[in-house]
Amino acid sequence: MADAAGGLSAAQRAFVDLLVERKALKFGDFTLKSGRKSPYFINTGCFHQGADLTALGAAYADAIRRRFGDGVQAIFGPAYKGIPLALATAQAYQALVGHPVGWAFDRKEAKDHGDGGLFVGCPLTPGLPVVVVDDVITAGTAVRETMAKLAPLKLAVQGVLVAVDRQERGQSALSAVEELAEAFAMPVFSTITITEAADYLHGSGRMTVEERARITQYLGR
Repeated sequence: MADAAGGLSAAQRAFVDLLVERKALKFGDFTLKSGRKSPYFINTGCFHQGADLTALGAAYADAIRRRFGDGVQAIFGPAYKGIPLALATAQAYQALVGHPVGWAFDRKEAKDHGDGGLFVGCPLTPGLPVVVVDDVITAGTAVRETMAKLAPLKLAVQGVLVAVDRQERGQSALSAVEELAEAFAMPVFSTITITEAADYLHGSGRMTVEERARITQYLGR
């Protein structure tokens, strides 16, 4: 649960600390794939140690439990970055809730031999309460593709969870995350938002007033 230290849970604070330690979250001047000039950059590819995966799983599991309680039964991660996230999250969430939690992922292309099919992992049966996990949403294209793949399975998708909400504006006045939530009529949320991360870092003396102001100005545009 969240506590008095800036309103963040212990898992959220530990995750922001890890983002900075691994340089997965950087502040400066960056040109994004979209062409936008951003004062921050997020690269979850910097998480490549075993302990990193443990911390990621803990942060994701914490966010799922805070949002949905103990009822989620499976975690789905789209290939490729979502695969280790699904595994780590399912493991950490099962430890929190005390009941079996499955995990699964998709193949880029369906396999027509061996175990076959498009999906790997726990059985994805109709009505199964599932949370989809991925790394970062910028435009939301990858999430839309994943939801299209899952639609025929008639799962009870509870929501989509990403590591950090960049709070980037999408194709309208809404952010990309808000657009997706509206399009699929379900929660699209994050372990932490860039605003929460910046406030925490500023409050702990690791971000200057000027750096924090640049982020506020950027998000305002």
